[in-house]
Amino acid sequence: MTPKQRLLSAINRQIPDRLPVTTHHVMPYFLDKYMKGINNDGFFAEMGLDPVVWTNPYKPDKKKGQFGIEPGKETDIFGLRKISSENWRITEQELSDPKYKTTRFTIHTPKGALSTVLQANDYTIWVLEHLIKEKKDIELIAEYANTPLCDVESVNETAEKYGDNALIRGHICILDIFGQPGCWQDAACLFGIEKLIYETYDDPEWVHEFLGILRDKKLNYVKSLKGARYDILELGGGDASSTVISPAIFNEFVAPYDSVLITAAHEAGQKIVYHTCGGMMAILEDIAAMNPDAMETFTPSGMGGDASLKEAKRRIGDKVCMIGGFDQLHFFQNCDPEETRAEVRRCFEEAGGNGGYILSPSDHFFDADLKLIKAMADEAKNCVY
Repeated sequence: MTPKQRLLSAINRQIPDRLPVTTHHVMPYFLDKYMKGINNDGFFAEMGLDPVVWTNPYKPDKKKGQFGIEPGKETDIFGLRKISSENWRITEQELSDPKYKTTRFTIHTPKGALSTVLQANDYTIWVLEHLIKEKKDIELIAEYANTPLCDVESVNETAEKYGDNALIRGHICILDIFGQPGCWQDAACLFGIEKLIYETYDDPEWVHEFLGILRDKKLNYVKSLKGARYDILELGGGDASSTVISPAIFNEFVAPYDSVLITAAHEAGQKIVYHTCGGMMAILEDIAAMNPDAMETFTPSGMGGDASLKEAKRRIGDKVCMIGGFDQLHFFQNCDPEETRAEVRRCFEEAGGNGGYILSPSDHFFDADLKLIKAMADEAKNCVY
């Protein structure tokens, strides 16, 4: 099989020629430190993994007065060029900080401004000051925030370029500047996860209103995905994991909103992987009930999760493709290649039965021994159905 055929076979819960093996985002820090700055394609070729190509091109909805912002003025963690309008304009101000790159972003609207501060180091970007500071701020998002459209032509150009040599992957759009695909996860990035949890008890009506606004913004984007040759799109986020919130909060404030997006994505001809980096076991069936095509990351207990691949396969393996489960903390560093190979075989034995499983590190890694990544990839090729 080609890499795309192999990965899609697993996503479709079929049996591929051998165990598919890949990874999530390849972090720039890792490429710069360990691989002399090669690109994503070079990483997959050298490591022997099944390639995944990420692309998220947006375009403005000119009927709504939107326009693309100036090239080079990307304003979110993924480096995407976002969409602007006269009623939703973003300006940036570099702030002095002795340790981290610090930037204030201000969104200007006719009824007031919203601002947030991000910090960054060589590893990642995080929120220092949240965008939503008062409950009424969500009214500005509801009235003025732009909904980008998928640039279908650009996605299809990427799909044509790679053919059967890579899986084409993207994610459901996030609000400008910083966020993640799921409605709850996006709200947590905008308001703060602790405060959001408190408000589910103190003012649940407001939380539902907030989530509904984000759902509707994302829904317009999802509907624009029709015809885009994506292989799979990501939804969800770690703040919806059972190590952060209870199953009760998940079922009241997460599933009702993200499940709408999954249904709409299917209607647009797209597949969805639901991303839960953190605890999953208490909500396995709840996630699967939203009807995603795949679930990830199945983070093991040694990395702060709680996943048992064997139990998860038994409980939901006939409903969704499973992606992840490999412990990159302990088997990409400070171990012998044979230990890494044994971890691969463990994952295959516990989750590989009857297909429907893609071996992958449970989310990102930043530091790794190259020979251990190669050992993972090579051993996966020995896991034949």
